Amino acid sequence: MAGSPGPDGGGPDLAALRRSLAEYVRTRGEVAGAAVAEALRAVPRHLFLPGTPPEAAYRDEAIVTKRDAGGRPISSSSQPTIMGIMLDQLGVEPGARVLEIGAGTGYNAALIAHLTGPGGEVVSVDIDQDVADAARDHLLDAGFPDVRVVCADGAEGFAERAPYDRVIATVGVWDLAPAWLDQLVPDGRIVVPLDLRGVQCSVAMEREDDHWTSRSIRPCGFMRIRGTAAGPERTHVLDRESELTLESPTGHDIDPQAVRARLAATAIERNTGVVVGAAEIFGGLALWLAIREPSWCTLFGADACDLLGDTPLAVQGHKFTAGVLGDGGLALLRRGPGPEAFELIVAGYGPAGDELAAGLVAQVRAWDAAGRPTAQGLRIDAYPISTRDGRLDAGTVIDKTHTRLALSWPALA
Repeated sequence: MAGSPGPDGGGPDLAALRRSLAEYVRTRGEVAGAAVAEALRAVPRHLFLPGTPPEAAYRDEAIVTKRDAGGRPISSSSQPTIMGIMLDQLGVEPGARVLEIGAGTGYNAALIAHLTGPGGEVVSVDIDQDVADAARDHLLDAGFPDVRVVCADGAEGFAERAPYDRVIATVGVWDLAPAWLDQLVPDGRIVVPLDLRGVQCSVAMEREDDHWTSRSIRPCGFMRIRGTAAGPERTHVLDRESELTLESPTGHDIDPQAVRARLAATAIERNTGVVVGAAEIFGGLALWLAIREPSWCTLFGADACDLLGDTPLAVQGHKFTAGVLGDGGLALLRRGPGPEAFELIVAGYGPAGDELAAGLVAQVRAWDAAGRPTAQGLRIDAYPISTRDGRLDAGTVIDKTHTRLALSWPALA
C-alpha cells in the first residue's frame, strides 16, 4: 500500500494512503459498512503514531506503542482490519453514546467519533495515565477534542456518562464485566475480544431474555486486559533470545526449563492426513481445540527460533503454533511441505509425547470430519454465574468469574 508523492512532491500523499488502507480493510476484512470505510478514509492514523513514518502508519499492521519492564507489549495501535471488523460488528449510528475500554493511541476512539458524528458521545477508558494522556493529545491534534479520555480501571466502565448505546473493548477480556452490561441501554450492544480458553473471538452480544447472546463472532487477537478484570492466563518465557514463549490459557504453572529441554530433544512425529491453509488453523482448529482440550496451549517465537520447527502460522517476524501440554510432555502442530495448503503434522515431546500426539491427531481429524467449523458458525450465550446447568443451552460450558458461557455450533447439532 505504498503512497505516491504528495501534491507538493515532497512527501507521501496521505489522503491516498488513507484511501488505500480503507479499500484494503473493506475487501480483506469483508467489512460491509460504508460508514466504517469512510471513517478509515477520513481519520489520519499517522497523527496517532508520532515518530512512525506515514507509509508504516497506513500499513495493515498492529504497531506496539508501549512495553512492560519485561519487554512484553502492553499497548498498541491495533491492526486496522480487525478494527474495521469490530466497528462493523458494533453498528455505531449517528448520535450514539459509546464507551470504549482501552484507549491505545486514541485512533479507534477517533474512528468511533467520526461514526457517531457531532450529536454523539465517546468515552475511552485506559488503566495507564501516560497512555490516556497521549491518546488525549493525539485526539486533540487530529481534531477530535470532544472525545473524553479517562484514566481508570476499565472493568468499572464509566458510570458518570452512562447509559451507553454501545460498549467496545479493544483489549482481550476474560469475562464480561458486570459494569459494562449494567451501563448499556436495554437494547444496547457490546463487542469484546472474548477469551475462550486462550483463543480470542470478537463477539458482538445483545440481551435476550435473561442472558446475553452472540449476534456475530470473528476470530481476533489482542493484548489482554490488565487490572481487576485480568484472567488466570499464564505467560511463560522459555527463551528470551529467541522470544520463545508458552501461554497456558487455564493458568497452569510450568517449569520453563523443563519444557525448553523437551523441545530441544528429538520429537516423535505423526501425520494427520488433514491438509489445511494457515488461516484455518487459528480461525477454526485452534478454537475447536480450546473448547475440547482444557490442557491445550500456544507457543510462539521469533522466526529464527529453531525449537518450534516449521509452524502452521508466521506473522510479522514471528511464528505461532498450538498444542496440548501434559505432565509428561507436550504435542504441537507442525507444518508439512507446501507453499500454501499443507498437511498438518503433530510432534510429540517427552515421555508422554507420543500419547499426547495421538490425542491431538484425533482432535484434528475430528475437526476435519465435522466440516471444519469456524468462529463464524459458533454461538455463545452468556448467563449469570449463578445459573444452574439445566437452564444452559446444550454445548460446552466455560465458567468465568461473573458469567457461564454456553458454546455450541448449531450447524453440528
